[in-house]
Amino acid sequence: MLSYFSSKASSSSLSLPLLLPFSHHRPPKLPFCPSFPFKFPRLPFACYASSGNGSGGLSMDSPPSTDVASLSLDSVARDLQNQTLQASGDVSNGIKKVRLNLEDLNWDQSFVRELPGDPRTDSFPREVLHACYTKVSPSVQVDKPQLVAWSESVAELLDLDSKEFERPDFPLLFSGASPLVGSVPYAQCYGGHQFGMWAGQLGDGRAITLGEVINSKSQRWELQLKGAGKTPYSRFADGFAVLRSSIREFLCSEAMHSLGIPTTRALCLVTTGKFVVRDMFYDGNPKEEPGAIVCRVAPSFLRFGSYQIHASREKEDLEIVRILADYAIKHHFPHIENMDTSESLSFSTGDEDHSVVDLTSNKYAAWAVEVAERTASLVAKWQGVGFTHGVLNTDNMSILGLTIDYGPFGFLDAFDPSYTPNTTDLPGRRYCFANQPDIGLWNVAQFATTLSSAELINDTEANYAMERYGTKFMDEYQAIMTRKLGLPKYNKQLISKLLNNMAVDKVDYTNFFRLLSNIKADVNIPEEELLVPLKAVLLDIGKERKEAWTAWVKTYIEELAASGISDEERKASMNAVNPKYVLRNYLCQSAIDAAEQGDFEEVRRLLKVMERPYDDQPGMEKYARLPPAWAYRPGVCMLSCSS
Repeated sequence: MLSYFSSKASSSSLSLPLLLPFSHHRPPKLPFCPSFPFKFPRLPFACYASSGNGSGGLSMDSPPSTDVASLSLDSVARDLQNQTLQASGDVSNGIKKVRLNLEDLNWDQSFVRELPGDPRTDSFPREVLHACYTKVSPSVQVDKPQLVAWSESVAELLDLDSKEFERPDFPLLFSGASPLVGSVPYAQCYGGHQFGMWAGQLGDGRAITLGEVINSKSQRWELQLKGAGKTPYSRFADGFAVLRSSIREFLCSEAMHSLGIPTTRALCLVTTGKFVVRDMFYDGNPKEEPGAIVCRVAPSFLRFGSYQIHASREKEDLEIVRILADYAIKHHFPHIENMDTSESLSFSTGDEDHSVVDLTSNKYAAWAVEVAERTASLVAKWQGVGFTHGVLNTDNMSILGLTIDYGPFGFLDAFDPSYTPNTTDLPGRRYCFANQPDIGLWNVAQFATTLSSAELINDTEANYAMERYGTKFMDEYQAIMTRKLGLPKYNKQLISKLLNNMAVDKVDYTNFFRLLSNIKADVNIPEEELLVPLKAVLLDIGKERKEAWTAWVKTYIEELAASGISDEERKASMNAVNPKYVLRNYLCQSAIDAAEQGDFEEVRRLLKVMERPYDDQPGMEKYARLPPAWAYRPGVCMLSCSS
């Protein structure tokens, strides 16, 4: 999909090819790889997507919302009472901000109320059939739990008064050791493809959802404790989480949000005061680590795998796919539910027979298209900031197009298209940076096949959803790269040559684009001075490479000069899309090292820096430095899935 990487990169020992533009090839057949026999209809994956502007498509920007009419009369009355009687806080633009105590949160339990559940409530590991969830309470043991860090902006989403973080019982409540008033805890059932192979039932093995909070804007937010103990989906695991992985998830959730990338959020991080045994590298050397719990927040934690598990079981469980699709559309895609046939959302597909897809005649097809487009938009944004997820299994793909499940993630330091932060992924590099766009398509194909197997969409509609993925990705990626370079329009040759140069010389991805804004649009700059603005990132390059970079900068300056945009205006616009600060793995590790010794200040300081990634932040320059030598040791630059 991405044709911009160098021959040096493409000659590396990858088991998957580097990505080509959709317009240059059709995706291969993408069959399910089940570990047990079941019959999914195979789609004739003959879709393609051009890199031009596709017609039609649905809005990617619809905010999460809820159908207030679906709430019980009591919950609506309670919400009004909370706003009028229990609220306190600021007045902004004449509107009083709601500030609630934890006991006054407006809980709703639509997931357990509207979807089929497990009749059992124990946490004994087992296959859970014909159910979307199991009611199970946190079982974590604590010993003087402590609040490590918290997000005030997430508290605002919940209308939660920030003073609640000062409560002595707050760590008990958000470790799961004490129940939150109004919560109805459950673990979700889902399956998924892991590294391309069907893994069967997976589910929330250590995450327990407390329920949904409806805020004063009628937005729905699920609260989930990650690391709160065993569930029926824990298999042989203990259901706990350790401090190092919890710090990484907490910080990256909030850092990605500040970068403008769709993501789950994190309200708080607490230690349990207990130790958890983990074998970080799966090398037979387990050790005790401090335990911790993150409270994750999202409109929904539904994943592609939430649908796959029921489709894989066929028969009556196929109806659960429909029920779960109806639930998602009702609560999280209401604009699709309310589509008017007069909108005439009919489009010609890219198939040879030019079939027509009418999205107003089938809400499930419209939904599949929007899920595909949200996913494509998300992956394009990842590529723009150099983020590598590390574990793009289908159970880690949100139907809302959110970055979800932060495990062995990593931001690019030295630009390397084959980079993967996951030690488990090293043999094949399936989830390396360059492969993310194609893996996104592969995962969308599995989701589309799931809906097809439940007869919610037909083959033509499934193929159109994948076609829209390709078009959306290329449109967004090209727009992002154009903005990153401050160009008036997309220039494929210029960008391709740039990424080739960056890959050859292993240039720091974040710092390069930030410094690029310092180049002046002056064609009369002496040749020997052209690389001066980039000298901090063009390190140890010889004469031949200097000539290659000089030639590129000359062409780049000519493009800038022709645009007529002032240097000051261009610099401001480029700095608004090229962050100065990203959550590099070594920064996380420094915060983890201190936290494991009981010092949480670096976690909190790093959170504050990452809340303003595009600002210069005088005095915080050290957080934008190139990684030190120790940052490349195992356990820092690369991690396993263990946590």
